[in-house]
Amino acid sequence: MVRVMVRVTVRVRVMVTAMVMVRVTVMVTVMVMVRVTVMVTAMVMVRVRVRVMVTVTVIKLIKRRFMKMLVEEIKGEGLEKLIGKKITLFCLNYIYTGLLKGVNSTCVLLSDAKIVYETGELNSGDWKDAQPLPNDWYVQVSAIESFGILK
Repeated sequence: MVRVMVRVTVRVRVMVTAMVMVRVTVMVTVMVMVRVTVMVTAMVMVRVRVRVMVTVTVIKLIKRRFMKMLVEEIKGEGLEKLIGKKITLFCLNYIYTGLLKGVNSTCVLLSDAKIVYETGELNSGDWKDAQPLPNDWYVQVSAIESFGILK
């Protein structure tokens, strides 16, 4: 009698649509028993026993948090409301100021634009160090952190 034992381990990492990350471990044990009886004609009997063990471990449960907001669209609000006025844009790296001439979904257009290197006191009359830009200046809306009428 020959006895063979095979153990296979398979690890799979799966991302399920419910946002649960799981690790699946599959262990398969196969035992094969062979009995050979010799007579005038050979007779072979094979018996196979398969045992499957599956282990599922939850690695990380990802929760999504949503913010509920009252959505109300008001025409002429935001940057559009400030067209024609001298505004200040606080952007990712610099501060820009100038007369707001135009607004679209990707950028705003400033005329008489300046880049502010040193603000001084924000409630004082003028910027401590603001250098004029040579022409009209476009600023990307995605870079604007805040804006308003300041000085």
